Amino acid sequence: MTADRTALAGARLVLPGGVIEGGRLTVEGPRIADLGGETAAGDLDLTGYTVVPGFVDLHVHGGGGASYASGSAEEALTAARTHLEHGTTTTMASTVTGEIDDVCRQAAVLSELVEDGVLAGIHFEGPFISHNRCGAHRPDLLRDPDPALVRKLADAARGHAKMFTLAPELPGGLESVRMLAEQGIIAAVGHTDSDYAVTLEAIDAGATVATHLFNAMPGIQHRAPGPIVALLEDERVTVELINDGIHLHPSVLELAYGTAGADRVALITDAMGAAGMGDGLYPLGPLQVRVEDGVARLVEGGSIAGSTLTLDVAFRRAVTVLGLSLNQAVTSLSTVPARLMGLADTLGTLEAGKNADLVVLDSDTYELAAVMRRGEWIVGADRFTRAGNPA
Repeated sequence: MTADRTALAGARLVLPGGVIEGGRLTVEGPRIADLGGETAAGDLDLTGYTVVPGFVDLHVHGGGGASYASGSAEEALTAARTHLEHGTTTTMASTVTGEIDDVCRQAAVLSELVEDGVLAGIHFEGPFISHNRCGAHRPDLLRDPDPALVRKLADAARGHAKMFTLAPELPGGLESVRMLAEQGIIAAVGHTDSDYAVTLEAIDAGATVATHLFNAMPGIQHRAPGPIVALLEDERVTVELINDGIHLHPSVLELAYGTAGADRVALITDAMGAAGMGDGLYPLGPLQVRVEDGVARLVEGGSIAGSTLTLDVAFRRAVTVLGLSLNQAVTSLSTVPARLMGLADTLGTLEAGKNADLVVLDSDTYELAAVMRRGEWIVGADRFTRAGNPA
């Protein structure tokens, strides 16, 4: 159902300036037309629900049994739809390490979906990462970040490359960071064996994101603080965190929030094809992953291989486990990633004139109830009744 003009009344609205109880939000076509006004006949009654802006995922490899690294448009559509039904209204598709020419072909397919409005950009994770911290990437396919190879992948994305994850300590690393920054592409430090000093050099060269901070990088040592401290302490850096209860202990998440603040945290899924599915065997690029009890690990070696997380779960955990305020959770799941992608003018907050990308949550449990993208209900519209004539 497409809403030409629809008003949602009685909801808790999480706005940039704070939380409004019993608020009213009007959607006209694909955009938010107005916030406020009295309940009128025909309004959808959202009493007992909380409305937040659609979630924005900077780092996701697949879902619904499908992978963005498959080279298949059909699989990419399945993955995007799966996460959309869980509230991710804006998705940056992440690749995984493969042969350079194969990744170029994947980028060409994903670029078409960016041009169709399904995806918002492409994130290249690998092959320019450390052998010592490769995680669920095939070691024999890793490459040093030669700027010419980095540029080859960027060119294959036809202007839709938004982010590269690389290890800055490798030959060509810092030069590639500078080149990406000059092109307006996010350089992210991740899957790295870098030390504190080299990480600072990478930040000075233009790196602005930490790929899944804490994971796939050296830990903090009292005489060797490593990349984590450098990335956390620099206000120019946004840190990705995976809030699935598996990748990071809640106290570590709290440490990151206490140091960086919500306005420098982007909660991501790093999800692979098993997101939205059950346990079983799934591909992750050229590797096989076994999912047991929702935990994804490589069949060979047993390394954690991404997650089965969806962002509605990450939001719920942020509020109920970490104790974040609704505004802090919205900041990390919508506002910050939208800003990083250069889309803050059109999404990331509930404001008049922005895209009508909405997630409706139960106000008590924060379970997902409905999703709207650009004025169109994706799931859950049938659960709301319409207000009658006001007395």
